[in-house]
Amino acid sequence: MSVPRDKAEIIGGDGSEVLDGYARVISQRGEDFTPFFLRGAIASLSIASKFKIRKAVVKKNSPSCGSGWITRKGKIVKGDGVTAALFKRAGIKIVQTL
Repeated sequence: MSVPRDKAEIIGGDGSEVLDGYARVISQRGEDFTPFFLRGAIASLSIASKFKIRKAVVKKNSPSCGSGWITRKGKIVKGDGVTAALFKRAGIKIVQTL
């Protein structure tokens, strides 16, 4: 993905639904970023597993790292980002920044 890039939001659920194939990560311009978010989450879990990481500090409200809350249509809603959801499934504790 390019830097900087358009903001993205999870549409149709949260990170768990993205992992299960029921929701998508879509940019402000309508571009589907789902494959990028999935690859990033899987790569992050691979690194965390290699180093036996049991706790991760993540950015709040992010479509990737948000834990418990993500942003949708400019509002904060309940849900996890894609990487946070995958880490939780793997038993990694999530600590959110302020």
